[in-house]
Amino acid sequence: MKIGIPKEIKNNENRVGMTPAGVFELTKRNHTVYVQATAGEGSGFFDKDYKEVGATILPTINDVYDQSEMIVKVKEPIAEEYPLIKENQVVFTYFHFASSEPLTKAMIASKAICIAYETVEDEEGTLPLLTPMSEVAGRMSVQQGAKYLEKPIKGRGILLGGVPGVKPGKVLVLGAGVVGVQAAKMAAGLGAHVTIMDINMKRLRYVNDVLPNHVVTDFSSEYSIRKHIKDHDLIIGGVLLKGGKAPKLITRDMLKEMRPGTVIVDVAVDQGGCFETTRATTHEDPTYIIDDVVHYCVANMPGAVPYTSTIALTNVTLSYILKLADLGWEKACEKDKSLAKGLNIVKGKIVYEELEGIFD
Repeated sequence: MKIGIPKEIKNNENRVGMTPAGVFELTKRNHTVYVQATAGEGSGFFDKDYKEVGATILPTINDVYDQSEMIVKVKEPIAEEYPLIKENQVVFTYFHFASSEPLTKAMIASKAICIAYETVEDEEGTLPLLTPMSEVAGRMSVQQGAKYLEKPIKGRGILLGGVPGVKPGKVLVLGAGVVGVQAAKMAAGLGAHVTIMDINMKRLRYVNDVLPNHVVTDFSSEYSIRKHIKDHDLIIGGVLLKGGKAPKLITRDMLKEMRPGTVIVDVAVDQGGCFETTRATTHEDPTYIIDDVVHYCVANMPGAVPYTSTIALTNVTLSYILKLADLGWEKACEKDKSLAKGLNIVKGKIVYEELEGIFD
């Protein structure tokens, strides 16, 4: 198969769809891999690295799309890429269709085969291709939140870990999934007081078992959220509905109940966000303020640490990419039910149940 790896063109997206190590696994099986020139530089992988493992370097993104049967990316195609996608071409990437009607309609019109990383689901019900980026984003949410709590950037002026004689900051984490657990782990490591909320008691029991005693759990409800937001300094939204839009757990009126300089980080922004006031931002301009509350809603947080993120992503996507390349998408999805759940749009039709009728 001919596999193309284009350069990501979303704002400040420095990740790349595959490491040279991943490319080597494809070329040694006699697949052809086209890599756009400089595609890996942001992640610390250079054209010579790809050439050494048998890739062909092409000068433009148009060349990569034109010559490839399957495109392997990181982020969803943006408007400039829509016309490049061909009928029957396999596109394997994060799509998050539920948060973008234009993207969904463009991919339907393209009649391509759209396989979304975020809906590939294993037998245990986990999302193996979303997990590593959720781990990165969960850890980064605390790192970024701690920074934006600083007074020069309009935060409350709080050091999360405190110092002797001064109590630590308080972090509220909404969702006890991968993002939430990683965020709680990082915040606890800094010495902050952490409250993590969920409606799944199994997850709360897990958190209670594996995290230190200064991470406390609470069953999530609007009442309890309204209570906690009044005295927490950093609020992290990490909820997920598989393939669907995130629920709005914090509404506009709740901002007035928060203290000025509170920071909220919405890790669910790719799926529409779990705060009513969320709008996607970029690493170039990551924050905005509403009612004296600092919002950090960068839609590609792991793109800021591309070396770590690209390796972590290739670690989990490669086995599926090899199946798609070796067998073709139809046989691969027939043999691997986890991969089949990644099928979202096929030849102009929505085939993922959670998306059906979402934009009617």
